Order: sequence, then C-alpha cells, then structure tokens
Amino acid sequence: MAQNEIPRAPSRFARARNSDLYYSFTRTPVAIVSAAVVIVLVLAALLAPLIAPHNPFDPGTLNLMNGFTPPGEANAFTGDYFLLGTDDQGRDVFSTMLYGMRISLFVGFSAVMLAMVVGVVLGLLAGYLGGWVESTIMRIADIQLTFPAILVAMLIFGIAKGITPPAYRDQMAIWVLILAIGLSDWVQFARVVRGATLVEKNREYVQAARLVGRAKFSIMIRHILPNVLNPVLVIATISLALAIIAEATLSFLGVGAPPTRPSLGTLIRIGQEFMFSGEWWILLFPAGTLLALALSINLLGDWLRDALNPKLR
Repeated sequence: MAQNEIPRAPSRFARARNSDLYYSFTRTPVAIVSAAVVIVLVLAALLAPLIAPHNPFDPGTLNLMNGFTPPGEANAFTGDYFLLGTDDQGRDVFSTMLYGMRISLFVGFSAVMLAMVVGVVLGLLAGYLGGWVESTIMRIADIQLTFPAILVAMLIFGIAKGITPPAYRDQMAIWVLILAIGLSDWVQFARVVRGATLVEKNREYVQAARLVGRAKFSIMIRHILPNVLNPVLVIATISLALAIIAEATLSFLGVGAPPTRPSLGTLIRIGQEFMFSGEWWILLFPAGTLLALALSINLLGDWLRDALNPKLR
C-alpha cells in the first residue's frame, strides 16, 4: 500500500460479519434453526398467492363436494387431490394455512409496532420528565398489569367493535384486533424504557446536551432513545410471539379475525369442532404451524436477549 493511500473503511457487511452478534448467532444452533423456520414461514405467508394451489377467500373456487378430503388422498367424488386435505367447506388446508398465517403475522407485527411506539414514548416521558407525569403513567401501567393481557385485549376489542358501525365491523375487525392487542401490551415497553431512561438521563452526554440548550424533546429522541433500544428490540421479538398467540386465542374464542378472513386461530377453532369425528388434519396442521412459528420466534428472542446482555459475554 502506498504511503499516502488512505485505507478503505470496512463495508457494512464486513462490520456485521465481525460483530459479536454475528459470532454468537453462528455458534448457536438453536438460533440458526429458529431463524430458518421463521424465514421459511414468513416467506411462505408473503408468497401465498403464488404458492397456494387455491384461493380459500374466493367462494367461486370452492366445491363442497371436496369437503373432508383426507391428506394425500384424491376426493372420492371429484378426484381432486389435496396435500394436507380439506376442511368442511372444501377449502384446501394448505392454502388456508398460508393465507391464515399472513393475517396472523400482519396482526402480530402491527400490534407489536403499536405497543412499542406507545410504550417507548410513554416510557421516555415518564423517565425523563418525572414528577406527576411519571406517577400518572406508571400508575396506569400498574393498574393494567393487575389484569391478564388477554382480558384487557378482549375488553378493548369489545369497546372498539361496539362503537364501529355494523356495516364496517367485518372490514375493521383486523384493525380493531391490532388496536386491542397493541394497547394491552405497551406496559412492558414503558417500564423497561423508563428504567433505562432514569439511568441515561444522568450521564455526561445528556448533561452536556442540556448545557448547550437542547430542548427536552430533542434530548429524548436524539440522545436517550438510541441508547435504550437494545432491550426494546429484545422485548419486541418476544412480544411478537405473544401477540401472534394472543391473536390466535382471540380468534379461537370467536372475537378475533372474521370467518371470511380466517387466521390460524380461526382455523384451529374450526378444526377442533371436527377433531373427535375423525377429521384430525383440519386442527393438526394449523396448530402445528402456529406452534412452530411462535416457538421459533420465542427462541430467537431468548438468543437475542442473551447476545445483547454484556454480563453474559
């Protein structure tokens, strides 16, 4: 290398490969397998219109004569073949799983994003401003923690659905579901961010920002927020699995996704009605998919929590 030549800065990809996070990931088989399962399931859901043999949401493509066809067998009346069988309406279980997983993932991601935004904002305000703002926010959080999250979600869902005009209830059901799950899950984000903000606001860089006249909002967003994101990302990963399970629970109870746009929880509810009559596949495959998705995301969250914990390095 010439004397005056300036060395090139490593690329982002090179920096990522040399990071502690990448090193920990490549040496954790559970994290690798979990990530692979999540990637496969998410891609399958996103590409459902291309992968699914049938569109289960199109009544014109359904044939009731195909109902209750066992997996891997041709229907005795129509001769149609279905890899994972059909349900009572003649819908291909494989196709309904792909489309149902799209709804479950969409609701889960959206609800976690809503909970994260609300929790982070309230946590920053409580930790940095203190006083009556902190007391009010944290007392509301404490009251909400005294109730199970699923009951809070059902309460919010019932109120939101009640004020929605009847003509729009089916159209708004998914958004109401996101609102219910998101508002029932913001507390843990707020508590963690508040605790981290209480530590960060006394650091030298925050004191220096105050001395140069930075506004409180600017200090919270530009200085404190980037330094409290690590635990937020861990909570968000774990909360994603819980949000997907919460959506499935609400849909299983009949207060979630509408029957015209079934999620994994709705498919499980439909399947359990025929479990004891011998049509086991209607329940087994959606339930197995939900289990694999939630478990893989949870295991990824556990690995991320350990990888980002400096005490375990």
